[in-house]
Amino acid sequence: MVFHHLPIEKISIQKINKPLVEDFLNWLESKRNKSISTRNQRLAALHAFFRYLQGEKPEYLFHCQKIISIPFKRGRKATIKYLSDKSMKIILSSPDKNTPSGRRDLTLLSTLYDTGTRVQELADLKVRDVRLETPAILNIKGKGRKNRHVPILNQTKKLLRQYLKEQKLMTNDKLDHPLFFNKQRKKLTRQGITYILKKHASEVSPDNITPHILRHTKAMHLLQAGINLVYIRDFLGHSELATTEIYARADTEMKRAALEKVENNVIPKNISNWQENQDLMDWLNKLC
Repeated sequence: MVFHHLPIEKISIQKINKPLVEDFLNWLESKRNKSISTRNQRLAALHAFFRYLQGEKPEYLFHCQKIISIPFKRGRKATIKYLSDKSMKIILSSPDKNTPSGRRDLTLLSTLYDTGTRVQELADLKVRDVRLETPAILNIKGKGRKNRHVPILNQTKKLLRQYLKEQKLMTNDKLDHPLFFNKQRKKLTRQGITYILKKHASEVSPDNITPHILRHTKAMHLLQAGINLVYIRDFLGHSELATTEIYARADTEMKRAALEKVENNVIPKNISNWQENQDLMDWLNKLC
């Protein structure tokens, strides 16, 4: 790889050519150990800039087209990780219900799974975002400042009611208090929520259990229960149905793998080759 030590004040359009951009993309992968997704994001930004430039400076049209022609790199699609019903029951049975912190953790984990929220959405919840009257819902502030109302199941509703009473959060002056908080009564961070999950998921897996896996788990369980993808899209707060369809593809792949493991397959595995039948071949040769 050729390294280009160019001070930013000396960079010009002519110097940002196709070989330089390709060197930069290769450097990202080989030296910085960035993923293909990160590489493609950087390239997308360069494509956008040079599309803009070719409209503003037509004299650089050919120069811009060379950079825009650099293709995105295809990589393996990541496998969706999710947990079984049994694993979820193990995690939710881990918190000690006899202690305030254990009851807090159980309520937090139940809410995280039951509503399929993103970890930041859960961290941002305030007391006012919880409605326990029928129909019980959470008002979740999602990406792009989009709010969505997510229904709460009865058991999670009971846990939230008990938790709010125990933490003395039922009065009007507590409406803007964080729903889940630490010892300093400040809202839990993403890292704090992840720590709580990993602490109680150690029996399922010693590592690699993240809040987003619980979001995937809820989506897969809804799909396997026969819920329409459109409803799952709205439940998760996806802007496009195509984003939600990854769960349908993952479920299809899971079913295919399960079918391949079936031993009593009715289709014969070994079919004899007709050319190995000597009597048949002799008879065919006589016909000729």
